[in-house]
Amino acid sequence: MRIAGLGVPELLIILAVVVLLFGVGRLSKIGSELGRGIREFRVGLKGDEENTEVDSQVETAAEKKTTE
Repeated sequence: MRIAGLGVPELLIILAVVVLLFGVGRLSKIGSELGRGIREFRVGLKGDEENTEVDSQVETAAEKKTTE
């Protein structure tokens, strides 16, 4: 298996260096934050269509309230 010209031994060495630099706890935190960010991005993409409809309804209600 070759990823970007790197084999398994090279990837394991890179992983070991990263673990030594950041530590297991910090890598876990980085991974969970990255996962949370991706999840929020996906929700934002799905909710964008819904938010557009809700925003237009809120703007319409606000306009009615200001004209009264």
